[in-house]
Amino acid sequence: MNRSEILSQLKKNPQVSVLIVGAGINGIGTFRDLALNGVDVLLIDRGDFCSGASAASSHMAHGGIRYLENGEFRLVREAVKERNRMIQNAPHIVKPLPTTIPMFKYLSGLLNAPLKFLGWLDKPSERGSVIIKLGLMMYDAYTGSQRTVPRHKFYSRAESLSKWNKLNPEIVNTAVYYDGLISNPERLALEIMLDAEAENTNARALNYVSLVGGSGKSVILRDELTDETVELEPKLVINAAGPWIDFANHSLGVTTKFIGGTKGSHLVLKHPELRAAIGDNEFFFENKDGRIVLIFPMQDRVLIGTSDIKIDHPDDANCTDEEVDYFLELTARVFPTIKVTREHVVFAFSGVRPLANSVAKTTGQYSRDHHIEVLSGDWTNLLFPVYSLVGGKWTSFRAFSEEVADKALQFLGIARNKGTGDLPVGGGRNYPRTSEDCAKYINGLAAWTGLSHERLETLFDRYGTRAETIAEFMKLSTDAPLISLPNYSKREILFLAQYERVEHLDDLLLRRTMLAMLGKLSREAVLECADLLADAFGWSLERKNAEAERTLRLLADRHRVRL
Repeated sequence: MNRSEILSQLKKNPQVSVLIVGAGINGIGTFRDLALNGVDVLLIDRGDFCSGASAASSHMAHGGIRYLENGEFRLVREAVKERNRMIQNAPHIVKPLPTTIPMFKYLSGLLNAPLKFLGWLDKPSERGSVIIKLGLMMYDAYTGSQRTVPRHKFYSRAESLSKWNKLNPEIVNTAVYYDGLISNPERLALEIMLDAEAENTNARALNYVSLVGGSGKSVILRDELTDETVELEPKLVINAAGPWIDFANHSLGVTTKFIGGTKGSHLVLKHPELRAAIGDNEFFFENKDGRIVLIFPMQDRVLIGTSDIKIDHPDDANCTDEEVDYFLELTARVFPTIKVTREHVVFAFSGVRPLANSVAKTTGQYSRDHHIEVLSGDWTNLLFPVYSLVGGKWTSFRAFSEEVADKALQFLGIARNKGTGDLPVGGGRNYPRTSEDCAKYINGLAAWTGLSHERLETLFDRYGTRAETIAEFMKLSTDAPLISLPNYSKREILFLAQYERVEHLDDLLLRRTMLAMLGKLSREAVLECADLLADAFGWSLERKNAEAERTLRLLADRHRVRL
């Protein structure tokens, strides 16, 4: 069903078993789990799918080696296991990532872990080779027999400088361990949602629909595109609004203070020298102030992050000038001869981690774990329970979603009959695992569709095995490359618009593609894509111009991109 059909059906039949508020990765993961088990479930978000906190990640699937120091062993064990599952289930988007840790001292930090665990240390302190070696040995042990990624390796100063000749000669060691690269988190979330809808006709998802009220047995939803309202009667509400959880509960007449989020910002750089210096490795290290930071390969760009700053209102999250200066300066810690300036920045983004409210003295000590807060009973004005999903991280979303779904299924009296542990995602289904199999796959697609090998390789790199469906759609009518973006074609953009729930131009440019994040946009590209969507959706000239202006304003105000 399309958007208007879903809303029309909800007006005719307002009963729904589960309403999920918030279409970030936790909400989408729970949506899939419930859909697989036959639940009639509605997922809504006041913005686009995966456009809030989940769109501001560091693009890592990681176990969180530094959480060992806070004593969060269960979280690390779970995250390492889930990282491996992501690599297996979504190989088109999540791939093993060699991660290099440069070290400048041998023995520093030996007492950090026990003192932090006992609560006697609240300031960051640099970790030396010995403590990092012990941590990596424990980290490898959590992977166990699941050898999805190789074990870590330690290198001497001479070996390190031989491998990375721009590295700071003051290092004493480097270590290389493996985590995961999530090349396009927004697409991963979208494909999970589309899979869920394909599995269950009673699983419906709507972007640009907000929760505006609720009492008794009813909730009020508002269509943000038309301002129309819909009254629903859910048996259960799952509040997956991330940093906005307390605000969503307030809309239901309940006052909570579950979230104590911290802001994380990132920069994307066009810097060929720095990109060449890091190779295919992420560099994960401590800056001079003890803050853990990263320099990360993202196609032909470099991602730098991240901050960890207490923030009161998630709508205020923005990458500040001070953060930009901090990120630009930190590269000198590891690559002192490489100059990075503001001219290299092609994109910036910031989001709020939905962490549990904490009394810890530093943001680095806030728990990254997740749990469910249940609101029910006489002290609310609601006749249905509300499950608030507090905390969590991208890597552990599947496990958290499973936990939430199990609780919801128990409440509904429905037995689980399907799990997601080994379930492929979207373009990861039937994904060829070897270079030989990839070549056969591309050859087969070329023979079937008539598209060139080069074009199909591009589609396969972007969409995995969903390239088949997109290539077939592209061949149904005359196609041509975009003038401003020749690596994309008109039919490819049309497919994304028609089949991936695009409502605004920025949905396409910021989330269905990585054009904005990689700094590939120009004003001409924005206008050309606006023309394509106007033709596809029948937009008026006024609507088309408004969409282009909205996108240009978002890029300038939220992402430091002025076209």
